[in-house]
Formats: sequence, structure tokens, C-alpha cells
Amino acid sequence: MRRSGTLLLVEDDADLSETLTEALAGEGYLVDHAPDGQRGLHLGLSRPYDVMVIDRRLPALDGLDLLTRLRKRAVPARALMLTALGSVDDRVAGLDAGADDYLVKPFDLDELSARLRALCRRATDATEALRIGAGLLDLTLRDAVLPTGDRVPLSAREFELLRILAARPSAVHSRAELRRRVFDEAHAASIVDTYVYYLRRKLGRAAVRTVHGLGYRLGEL
Repeated sequence: MRRSGTLLLVEDDADLSETLTEALAGEGYLVDHAPDGQRGLHLGLSRPYDVMVIDRRLPALDGLDLLTRLRKRAVPARALMLTALGSVDDRVAGLDAGADDYLVKPFDLDELSARLRALCRRATDATEALRIGAGLLDLTLRDAVLPTGDRVPLSAREFELLRILAARPSAVHSRAELRRRVFDEAHAASIVDTYVYYLRRKLGRAAVRTVHGLGYRLGEL
């Protein structure tokens, strides 16, 4: 069977979880199941997924809080939120927390499958954007997208520096490495500090984190 993608299912209803796991595995997904938000957080941070299906109401850690924490740690997997709460305000809250789609219970399995296929296609094609916390780095337009939706233009060097950091969000990059990869004609690594200053001035101090004695890593927008 053709592999459809890796999927994290965070759902506390045992019967629904069993049904969804069996159905999705039958469609070729490699499914990991978490029965509560804390387990979902652990799996989401420790394993790479193409897509996540997260229930809105979970024990231990609410689905909104779970997704917010994952996005703050720059987890890029597409997320579909399941909920019995169907009001506009509830959907907005889910989307603001970082969900890519929202499906109200009860739902049809065929609709869930179609939405997941669409999210997996977007994940496969998502080389057009890298997530930075609740914001994005748009690789097509080469600018940053703030959580508010505002776009911030970047110079060529600012973009490339941020792209390298965003491509490996948990990695710490030394100043020497960044100088070599972004500013190969510069003789001093201090050029990196200058452009980190530029990025922070445009995007906020949290956009790039300093790891004292080691270098820089991606922050959040």
C-alpha cells in the first residue's frame, strides 16, 4: 500500500480512537495515538509528523494549549482540530492556536480523509513556507509573516540567515558556520551579529535566540 504520511492522533475517546486508527492505517498512514494532551505534546515534540489530528477537549492538556505549545516550538506538521464545539468563536480560537483545519463532531470519515489528504499535500508542498513559532517565513515571496498576518520584507541576507535557522529550528548554529553559509565573503563573524540585530529590529527580539558561548538558534514570532 502506498504510504500516505505520518499522523499523530490525539483523542481521549477510546472507541473513536480505535475506529480512526484502523481507518487511517487502512489508508496507508503510519498512526501514533496519544490518549491525552501531555502524551500528545511528548510525541509531537519528539517525532516528525506530516499531519496531526487533535481533539479540542483533552485530559491533562487542552487541545488548544497543546497546539499552541507545539507551534511555539516550531513544530511544522499540519494540524486538523476535532471538536464538538462548532461556533464561529471556537473555530477562530482553534485557527488562532495554529490549526490548519477544523472539523466538528460528528463527522463523516470520508470527509475527514479528504481533509487529511489535502493537508498532507500541503505538507508535502510546504517548501513554500517554514514555520517560526506562530509566524512563517514565506520562501516564495521571501518575507516574514507575523502571527497577525502582517508581512515584513527582508533583505536577501536577512532572508537567508532566517531561512537557515528556520530549516532546523532546534539546532544551534555557530557564528562561524553562519558567516560561512550566508556571508562567505566577510572576514569577521561579527557580520552575523549585525544581521541578527537587523532581524530582531524588524521581527522582535524573540525572533532569534542567543545561545551563549555557542551561537544562535531560531526563536519565534
